[in-house]
Amino acid sequence: MILPLYCALMRPHLEYYVQPWSPQHKKDMDVLGQVQKRAMKVIRGLEYLSYEERLRELELFSLEKRRLWGDLRAAFQYLKAAYKKAGEGLFTKVCSDTTRGSGSKLKEDRFSLDIRKKSFTMRVVKHWNRLPREAVDAPSLAVFKARLGGALSNLV
Repeated sequence: MILPLYCALMRPHLEYYVQPWSPQHKKDMDVLGQVQKRAMKVIRGLEYLSYEERLRELELFSLEKRRLWGDLRAAFQYLKAAYKKAGEGLFTKVCSDTTRGSGSKLKEDRFSLDIRKKSFTMRVVKHWNRLPREAVDAPSLAVFKARLGGALSNLV
């Protein structure tokens, strides 16, 4: 009973507006993570398991992976789906035929300001480039989401 309530009522609040904001300081991430950890502890039969074991047992991702999932989903929409027109200036594609893996690699720009390094367009590039070809070349957002779930366990 607790898990459906948590997924329907609590998790949307923890993930709301996360792509533009994305907590960058460890203390902010810890505060958000404590809410999920506490909710998982309430579930009977899982009280004595570690947080990671509880997530595995309930087939859930940590909030860090959920934020990454949201970032990659938004990047897919900007690069290939609904917001493709708006996303043309956000990312720079690597112009090379010799890229390993996916042919849709993004260029990692270098910035001296910390605030720019943690922006959406910079956060997502490293992870996007590590995605398998079948996920990046998905024909639709629904297919991308399905393929991303399997690939995400290897990314973080």
